[in-house]
Amino acid sequence: MKVAILVGSLREHSHNKTLATFIQKRYAKDIDGELLDLNLPLYNEDLESDLPADVVAFKKKVHDADAVLFVTPEYNHSISGVLKNAIDWASRITPDLKEKPGFIVGASMGGLGTVRAQMHLRQILDTMGMRILPANEVFISAAHTKFDEKGDLIDESTVAFLDSVVANFVDFYKRNK
Repeated sequence: MKVAILVGSLREHSHNKTLATFIQKRYAKDIDGELLDLNLPLYNEDLESDLPADVVAFKKKVHDADAVLFVTPEYNHSISGVLKNAIDWASRITPDLKEKPGFIVGASMGGLGTVRAQMHLRQILDTMGMRILPANEVFISAAHTKFDEKGDLIDESTVAFLDSVVANFVDFYKRNK
């Protein structure tokens, strides 16, 4: 399954980027994941008649993917502007997210993980007709204590839970393709 991975942080050492890379490596036999570059120009309807090359490339990768993994930080109780901008580009002109299966994960140093951001993201994606894996929320709290210096998730219960969520998503995708 070809999966476009959208990480809502541009920070080099983001916990969410670390989580995305961990998922990409650990589940490579089930998921052919590609972290997409979200450093895109701000969405502007005036650009739709002549899309910037980086937007064209981004939209093609989302369109060609079988599914999308959203890896979201939480900024001010919501998703980042970077992630929202990417979603706006993916939803315009051609509906690259409509009917596409997806799942959401997130990590933060706080106690609630990214629960509020993920709730908001689900609301946004629902309006686009995405098929988001239900009842498998991955909220990694205290992320700074759960990864080692190589970027491996070292909290065994979190890894076991993530294993089950990815397996559930693979089954969800197979049942709904």
